Amino acid sequence: MADKILEVKNLKKYFQTPKGTLHAVDDVTFTIERGKTLGIVGESGCGKSTTGRTILRLLEPTSGEVLFEGKDVTKYNKDEMRKMRKEMQLIFQDPFASLNPRKTVSEIIGEPLTLHKLVKSKEELNTRVLELMEVVGLAERLVNAYPHELDGGRRQRIGIARALALEPKFIVCDEPVSALDVSIQAQVLNLLKNIQEKMGLTYIFITHDLSVVNHFSDDIAVMYLGKLIEKAPAEELFAHPTHPYTQALLSAIPVPDIHHKQERIILKGEISSPINPKPGCRFAPRCIYATEECFKNEPELINMGEEHFVSCLKWKEMAEKQQ
Repeated sequence: MADKILEVKNLKKYFQTPKGTLHAVDDVTFTIERGKTLGIVGESGCGKSTTGRTILRLLEPTSGEVLFEGKDVTKYNKDEMRKMRKEMQLIFQDPFASLNPRKTVSEIIGEPLTLHKLVKSKEELNTRVLELMEVVGLAERLVNAYPHELDGGRRQRIGIARALALEPKFIVCDEPVSALDVSIQAQVLNLLKNIQEKMGLTYIFITHDLSVVNHFSDDIAVMYLGKLIEKAPAEELFAHPTHPYTQALLSAIPVPDIHHKQERIILKGEISSPINPKPGCRFAPRCIYATEECFKNEPELINMGEEHFVSCLKWKEMAEKQQ
């Protein structure tokens, strides 16, 4: 039986706004096996980053359960959650904004070790910091450098080293390469993959880039306006995308072949508002297959088989078209 390190059940995160209730994350459910990577994709504003931060309780969930190794962390008090921080960490999207500009590389990486009292002396702290710098590929000569003196790739390596300092089991990678040059992106992705294999880490990898997530993730979850609309093993999702939104996303990936004529699916229609959302499927106003039923009834996440889940009232018709 698969070893599930994380189970998210009916997770919701709502925000109150002057115009009503914003449904940022709405009834999201999934599981992740130990040592695997779940990629979460979707356009800006779909709720993928909010999902990651709510799982870590950087944002308090409105309702739902987050079971980490069988224990619901949403019920933890501050002291219990502080201890849990050793197990669950976050790599931020913007490496410059997430680093304290007044602290050196060694101070930034060593801060979690000091806060959690994991080192007994200054010498032990310095030794551990240098070990972490070596793991992420930072030269020892940068130990007293400040973030503004370094490029984006090195800054992100500092962020990764800081996340690894407490030896966590699970890390949320919140678009960790989107702010980097393409050549640096590949280096950081390879680094994250190597670290995962050596340390047996489990990742949630949040991104809007499907071509990146395909090579990095074991499973992929697609979100749209706070809803999880499709989830499947990476190869299965790319081979048989079932939800019309997933199909549109995949059709937008550039193909480096001038002889290959790529048919892009152009989405039209108005994007539904996540504030006090209307009944029915949230993608219906942009879906060419939508019927009157789609505007009235909200689809459930259904297992099509082979661990391929989809939330669409027309999923059988869509699945037949894939065959």
